[in-house]
Amino acid sequence: MTEDAVGEGAVTEELWTVEPPAPLAGVERLFSVSTDAAHLNHGSYGAVPVPVQRAQERLRTEHEQDPDGFFADLPARVGAARVEIAAELATDPDRLALVPNVTEAVAIALDSIPFAPGDRILVTDHGYGVVNQAAERRAAETGAEVVLVPVALDAPDEAAVRETVLAAVDERTKVAVLDQITSPTARLIADPALLAALRGRGVTTLVDGAHAPGMLPAPVDPGADFWCGNLHKWAFAPRATGVLAVRPEWVDRVRPVALSWEHDQGFPWNVEWRGTCDYTAWLAAPDGFALLRELGPAAVAGHNARLAAYGQRVLAERAGLAPLPATPGVSMRAVRLPAGWAEREADAKALMRQVWQSLATRIAVRPWAGGGVLRISAQVYNRPQEYERLADGLAALLKG
Repeated sequence: MTEDAVGEGAVTEELWTVEPPAPLAGVERLFSVSTDAAHLNHGSYGAVPVPVQRAQERLRTEHEQDPDGFFADLPARVGAARVEIAAELATDPDRLALVPNVTEAVAIALDSIPFAPGDRILVTDHGYGVVNQAAERRAAETGAEVVLVPVALDAPDEAAVRETVLAAVDERTKVAVLDQITSPTARLIADPALLAALRGRGVTTLVDGAHAPGMLPAPVDPGADFWCGNLHKWAFAPRATGVLAVRPEWVDRVRPVALSWEHDQGFPWNVEWRGTCDYTAWLAAPDGFALLRELGPAAVAGHNARLAAYGQRVLAERAGLAPLPATPGVSMRAVRLPAGWAEREADAKALMRQVWQSLATRIAVRPWAGGGVLRISAQVYNRPQEYERLADGLAALLKG
């Protein structure tokens, strides 16, 4: 298994010898992120490439020149953009809806699933916090119950994760809400084998694929009942652009956030139409995919995965932080902080502020009992020296 492939993964000997990739040609001026700081947290908010920013600006100008005409033509234009995006994601445009982000997509999916008292919603402790909270809210509304499955941080590979999740399934399990690539720990959970096993047990699956578009080839797993992803992270789209994919048997049962003039058209139109919202991000999203194609998706993914692995290596070697098992081919890596560091939400946020103020570096830190988890991302605008400075600075900070 090479570093550029996605599959079973763990911390291996290769980590200690991985070298940083050469910078990709022609990317120096593609992004407007400040060069006065190290932005090692692309996985949270992304960074919109300059050509895509300009495409959106042109759309906004067009919008303001003739608001009535823009809105009159908008449903058809959104539909056309959706067809282009579906082609990039290798999925059916008739089962794909544009949404602002995964958070809203999860809410729509959960609201579309009928629950009865005693039903169980399975989530893991690697899940995105707000997504797990959405499951809690839906359970409280319906009398269902949320089951939080602890997945060991040092679980060696996806097979071990799969075994842990399936062991928590029982006859009351109605829905499993699972990350494709986890936000705090940057590893694969909802792999095709796990989704197939859950389907075989009659469990409805909702996959949080926030990090998959633009990072993984053909990210939409047809085995998921509901799958959602963000395009503003790794697919170079403007914020806020996400997608919700639904298996055919659920299409007529999708309940949108609000009624609209497109409601009678059914899915996906009833989900997409949001009244007087700014749709220019959605219309510019195909420009992001076009740029990714121009750079070469495999080249970008390979560069980012190798650079993230190098960042994990130097954090381990220079700062003494424990590398967590990784999924090869993913553009993020995670390390474990020492016991006593970032074990609570407030402490994790304080550490991120401290790293920003003292090292001018953006990172992601999530609280975890026994020592928080620090996640780094890699994008084509990042350089090896940024991870080296972070590692040296953290080494001093953690001793202080």
